[in-house]
Amino acid sequence: MAVRTHLGWPWRAAVVLALVLLVAGMWWWGFDFGQIFGGFNRKAVESQLATAEADAARYQQESAALRQANSALESELAMTRGAQAALTKQVAELAQDNQQVKEELAFLQKLVSDSSKLVGIAIPRLVVERSEANEDAWHYSVLVVRGGTPRDDFEGHLALAAVLSPPADGSFPGRQTTLTLPDDQPGSAAAFRLRFKYYQRIEGVLQVPKGTQVRSLTVRAYEAGAAAPRATRTLALS
Repeated sequence: MAVRTHLGWPWRAAVVLALVLLVAGMWWWGFDFGQIFGGFNRKAVESQLATAEADAARYQQESAALRQANSALESELAMTRGAQAALTKQVAELAQDNQQVKEELAFLQKLVSDSSKLVGIAIPRLVVERSEANEDAWHYSVLVVRGGTPRDDFEGHLALAAVLSPPADGSFPGRQTTLTLPDDQPGSAAAFRLRFKYYQRIEGVLQVPKGTQVRSLTVRAYEAGAAAPRATRTLALS
């Protein structure tokens, strides 16, 4: 006669579950150790992968910061180059102005030394040149001097007569024309007034029709109330 212990189904299920968990744990433990002994450590690889991802994120941040710093340096360099170019241009202009001032000073010194020999009104200097910014504008400079030992101021006005050649492309065919100031441009009359004791410089811009060129410029100095000029000078351009 045999005695058997009867187990209920809940206990059987618990035993079966315990056996399954035991087998799974042994399998997982054996799998990890098999990887380690076989030369592959999953945890180490995961740790290295996390470290690599952290390094990659840090490198991306450093790269973005470097790109931003490089952009700022490029902008600063462009501003520095622009400022340097402006300063270089300003220095060249100042050097040119300084040279002109030296030339005018030497001219005026000579003029003062020769003033005792000069009698009446004279126009020792007349300069006209085309503007670099506008080919239809011509800059002119006139110096009117008075010799001797005058007691009163000289009062009068200047008159300019510019001989213009027609455009080279033939758009306005015809002969040379003459532009007279201030008669042809009454608004410029104030700029041609003379009132000085020893000398006076008159400078301005002569606007000519498009495409024409100044071939010669004649300047006349008139005393107030006189019909005939006191001094005349003509400058011919090639």
